[in-house]
Amino acid sequence: MADFERTVEDIGNIVTMEHVNVRVPDQQLGITFYVTALGLTRDPYLMTGTTNMWINAGRSQFHLPTGAAQVLRGTTGLVIPGREALLQRLHAATDALTGSAFSFKERPDHIAVTCPWGNRIRVHEPSDRFGPMRLGMPYVEVDTPVGAVDGIVRFYNEIIHTAARAKEGEAHVSVGDGQTLIYKETDAAQPDYDGHHIAVYLADFSGPYNRLLERGLISEESDQHQYRFLDVVDPDNGKALVRLEHEVRSMRHPMYARPLLNRDPAITNRSYAPGHQEMAWSAAPGG
Repeated sequence: MADFERTVEDIGNIVTMEHVNVRVPDQQLGITFYVTALGLTRDPYLMTGTTNMWINAGRSQFHLPTGAAQVLRGTTGLVIPGREALLQRLHAATDALTGSAFSFKERPDHIAVTCPWGNRIRVHEPSDRFGPMRLGMPYVEVDTPVGAVDGIVRFYNEIIHTAARAKEGEAHVSVGDGQTLIYKETDAAQPDYDGHHIAVYLADFSGPYNRLLERGLISEESDQHQYRFLDVVDPDNGKALVRLEHEVRSMRHPMYARPLLNRDPAITNRSYAPGHQEMAWSAAPGG
């Protein structure tokens, strides 16, 4: 028998976390932060107008429709190579973002960044912690009331049928290859939920739908390929534990695994080198 640990290859029913959606009041300020400062890429094919934009980060995205600012109750993790180059971009964008909530601070293993409207982002360098990911969204961390973790784990295990486990006051939910949704307990007061959401793709699309439907948890019947739910509940008693809208898509959704363009922000018109303008979202095999 081959000596392989096969369980490390398991993902679970959620095959990828595609995007985090927060509304922004000012598209130009959003471009300054997400594209100029962070060095990410505006999707060139979809939402190219002045009322919404999609920002590519490896295989994931931020969706930023215009509206009253929404703030994720937690932190989005990003992997972006080139710490020093990132710091230079953040410093260079400071004047343009003055007067907003924008800030950044160096930490030993990441750069803590706050967007102009208060969304918290942790930017990490590629490392063994994130496997082959060189650019992407490895986790979203959600602030959660104390005592909720065990029920959250049961919800994802029993209703969504994806891998989840409790770990030192946190619920770690597998939401794709190298991606984790982390619910972190805190006793700090939380702001009211403002409507931000995440989008995930499921292999078994109908099973979780039926279990959510029989509990009255479906909040939107979007279309053939998509539905939504708002509340994560304890399956044992139906108690709502945390509100985070999930946009749930099937693997037959037309946009499943859509190739995303990611630019190399180090390339400018003065330093252009043919063939080097795109940034790989993962390392080459063995690299």
